[in-house]
Amino acid sequence: MAITDWAVEDRPREKLLNKGAEALTDAELLAIFLRTGIKGKSAVDLARDLLSENGGLAPLLSADEKSFCQSKGLGQAKFVQMQAVVEMSRRYLEEKIKRGDAMNNVTDVKNYLKSRLQQYPFEVFACLFLDNKHRVIEYEELFRGTIDAASVHPREVVRRVLHHNAAAIVLAHNHPSGVAEPSQADNAITHKLKDALEMIDVRVLDHFIIGDNVVSFAERGLL
Repeated sequence: MAITDWAVEDRPREKLLNKGAEALTDAELLAIFLRTGIKGKSAVDLARDLLSENGGLAPLLSADEKSFCQSKGLGQAKFVQMQAVVEMSRRYLEEKIKRGDAMNNVTDVKNYLKSRLQQYPFEVFACLFLDNKHRVIEYEELFRGTIDAASVHPREVVRRVLHHNAAAIVLAHNHPSGVAEPSQADNAITHKLKDALEMIDVRVLDHFIIGDNVVSFAERGLL
């Protein structure tokens, strides 16, 4: 059955206008992006198939061009459009956390860091450098690979803090497995960096671990 044959309140576009985007499923949101289905399948049916084939929305959004275009109903034009949507979302979140005290908007910070780090198939260690009012100065990805005391160098973090003249810092890294629970190595490097930065009067406000969800060291009482 074509979407135009559905009850008006069940059509994704009308549902979004009446109830807001948050009321839509991943498949319904993706269907709006796709606009049309393929022979024998509505846009929503196609969207459900794509989400199933790719293991969810996040893997689909982070797929490279070759993988993305292999899916039925997708192509280079849709890949370009999707990348533009993803990048606009990141920039929107970045603008939001730069407007005021970032730590008063922890949800926005979590969403921004998740948008930057969740798609990597390897571990990436990043920092948000903040001024004395906790406004974001810059986001930087500093290290890649297994995150432990051997691969994260406090002197490099201190060097970047001084470069940005930051008064505080937020640490973040991803767990490609999707499990965001802190490891012993995560705890060790957090406290090693905290001790190093205290010597130059710079506070570590939090360390976020990005997986399928986001874990905050501050919320866990681990700082």
